[in-house]
Amino acid sequence: MHYDVIVIGAGPAGSSAAERSARLGLKTALIEKQKLPRHKTCGGGMPMVVGQVLRDLSPEAFLEADVRYMRHTWNFQDPYLAEINPPGTERQLSLWMVQRSIFDNALAQRAARAGADLRDELPVQSIENAGDRVTVRCKGFEGIAKCVIGADGANGITARFANLRQKRAIAIAQEVEYPHRWGGGHCDLRPDVIHLEYGAVKHGYAWIFPKSDHLNVGAGLFRPRGSDEDGSTRVRDRIQSAIIGYLELMEVPFDRDELKFHAHPLPVWNGREPLSTPDGRILLAGDAAGLVNPVFGDGILQAIKSGLIAAECAANGASLTYTEAIHREFAPNFDAAQRLASFFYQWTGTVYKYAIKRPNATHTAARLLCGDALFTHVAGRAVKRLRRNIAPGHAANEV
Repeated sequence: MHYDVIVIGAGPAGSSAAERSARLGLKTALIEKQKLPRHKTCGGGMPMVVGQVLRDLSPEAFLEADVRYMRHTWNFQDPYLAEINPPGTERQLSLWMVQRSIFDNALAQRAARAGADLRDELPVQSIENAGDRVTVRCKGFEGIAKCVIGADGANGITARFANLRQKRAIAIAQEVEYPHRWGGGHCDLRPDVIHLEYGAVKHGYAWIFPKSDHLNVGAGLFRPRGSDEDGSTRVRDRIQSAIIGYLELMEVPFDRDELKFHAHPLPVWNGREPLSTPDGRILLAGDAAGLVNPVFGDGILQAIKSGLIAAECAANGASLTYTEAIHREFAPNFDAAQRLASFFYQWTGTVYKYAIKRPNATHTAARLLCGDALFTHVAGRAVKRLRRNIAPGHAANEV
């Protein structure tokens, strides 16, 4: 089977890459190791600007909730409910909540309608880059292409075969998806509110994301190399304790024996690095390229954008400039976000008191998520302002 492009992984990055490359006239294969639709552990939150990138995909096909409020807490106390769009806001923003099984399948079928050869239940066994072509082998399938786009996630096989991303920064997250009937529980438990907790997990945060018939409740550790965070058991227990505490706080009746914890890695941005082989035959996109925001932990929007960039580079014969194109799109903003994240996850108590609870801070966070504001513009000022509020001995109150 000869192709111009083989895309590995039918997540947001891979399906977007396959759809764009097929529309640009390239013979394209989209390979997914699992049967579609397939479960994907993920909070499933994304900025509404995804709809502007995927203009031909109706939100009704996948949208579970349209969030307009954020409810913040520190150590499950001192709640602060804020509008994403405070009075006087001109451009109305929101956050979309999806189930990844539905959303990803919609994107994969969109790629197939554009002409991509969609093949699921095909785990890749090997990738061989030999001269002017790359051979992708699966059980019962062998594809040869001029270019391979690896969009197979944080632990994908493509990066290993291409000897790319040898040093990664991995955040650790777990979540449960618990059935919920709207109208029960805490009064602030509503389908238009996401909940964010900053003190229950040292060097991380916890969340509750609303879906149509359930809650996605999770927690992540974004700076796992702290001096007292050694040992996977300790990390796991800390994260699971935060999830259980959140369910209790929001008055959700649950049976601990029925909670199924799903763990997943978050490959956060770790600085500029090569994202393609020297010959430009293999490109990495999405989580495989480490394009998760180091402050918020979101990755869907940039996965889609990177998939589109990869497809356009392949179509234009510019795959050698792919890394440069990705860095131009993301690096300055994410480098600034990385500096802010280092401060944020060390001093979450200070950040909560003097930043998150500030008027318009929630709106600014939404603008950063949507790309309406950039970390390059806000991170430096924010850190300087917060440093002035760190008193001697304040670190003792951070945990």
